[in-house]
Amino acid sequence: MTIPRLRGAFAPGTQPAAQNELLVLLPSLGTTMALWDGTVEALRASTPGSTLRILRVDLPGHGSSPAVTEPFTIAELADAVLGVVEEAGGGAFHLAGLSLGGAIALELALAHPERVKSLALFCTDSKIGTTEGWEQRAAAVRASGTASLVTGSAQRWFAPGFLEQHPLSPAARSLSTLIDIDDESYARCNEALAVFDRTASLGSLRAPVLVVSGEHDAVTTPEAMQTLTERIPNGYHSTIAGTAHLAALEDPDAAARLLTTHLRASALPAQPGATNAHEQGMQVRREVLGDAHVDRAVAGTTAETAPFQDFITRYAWGEIWARDELSRRERSIATLASLVTGSHEAEIRMHVRAALTNGLTRAEIAEVILHTALYAGLPPANAALGIAKEVFADLDAASADGTADTAESSPNEGAERG
Repeated sequence: MTIPRLRGAFAPGTQPAAQNELLVLLPSLGTTMALWDGTVEALRASTPGSTLRILRVDLPGHGSSPAVTEPFTIAELADAVLGVVEEAGGGAFHLAGLSLGGAIALELALAHPERVKSLALFCTDSKIGTTEGWEQRAAAVRASGTASLVTGSAQRWFAPGFLEQHPLSPAARSLSTLIDIDDESYARCNEALAVFDRTASLGSLRAPVLVVSGEHDAVTTPEAMQTLTERIPNGYHSTIAGTAHLAALEDPDAAARLLTTHLRASALPAQPGATNAHEQGMQVRREVLGDAHVDRAVAGTTAETAPFQDFITRYAWGEIWARDELSRRERSIATLASLVTGSHEAEIRMHVRAALTNGLTRAEIAEVILHTALYAGLPPANAALGIAKEVFADLDAASADGTADTAESSPNEGAERG
């Protein structure tokens, strides 16, 4: 086994900075770094003053990277990518990959956790396909070349009707690129995927992980991607509608939006004892709302609500509630007043309990509601006071029974806003 020599293309930030963040993008099997062109363009358009540096790397025998004849593993490809990063200045970086690129990114994050600040996995898995399937494709390419794969790739890569509707798009041109891929290098990539399986190691991932699926992807299906996400401690899953296996190529704007949100959330400072913004947010969220409530909210998460759950965990709890400028007691007062004003009754119940946890007395909670009535009106304050009385009664009943009070719920619990 050998470490292949890879080459990449480097795009500096649009604004100078003393220490710019680095994002590394890895393409899928049979494509080149051009797969990410639209995403990079969208990233730059959405943040014109960005200091983000972007490094795209080609696979062996793909694009600018030299062809190979010797076998290699996914681990060796990860080391090869790390070599390109070292040439670009080294240090820790953000990492995203699609399909084979995602497998390499996952391996790199597991093998070198100190180097990866955040991880985005597009249309990939900890094990993709079957050993027999990859071996058969390797044999077919050696016999008939990559040109023989164009028809099958078109069906796998793109959503139904996409090529007919976008015949001149960069996505359509990627099929021509496939013909130019070195046959033996392509076959060696297949053989590396045939023996790749990192499923047992997913629990050790510590970087925040964005998992992205394509709605119509039959290779790494949304269901498979959700299962992958559930095995990752700090992962959340989002599906790009109307796309298949090359989701970032079909809808680069959506890919850029997801990456932008992910990178911003990953950059939030962590509190002592928390390794990243998601973990920090979950820590604060549990301290304020209680384990029982958070466990139910997490258990009710679906593929559709997962991005929202991650959003509130990182931003509401990991950023706003974690700030030192106001105490948690003061934040509970502000939150209750806001919720009463907006008549957000489902949330009021949750935050009456949170206010008690944060040190407010029952009398002080009632006083907050009374004060809010002066400015928000009597009807919403009256409803809020009724909810508070119900919460207090539930707590008293639980105390009298000598049982823990974990019965609270709300219609919004699976998508709780915090």
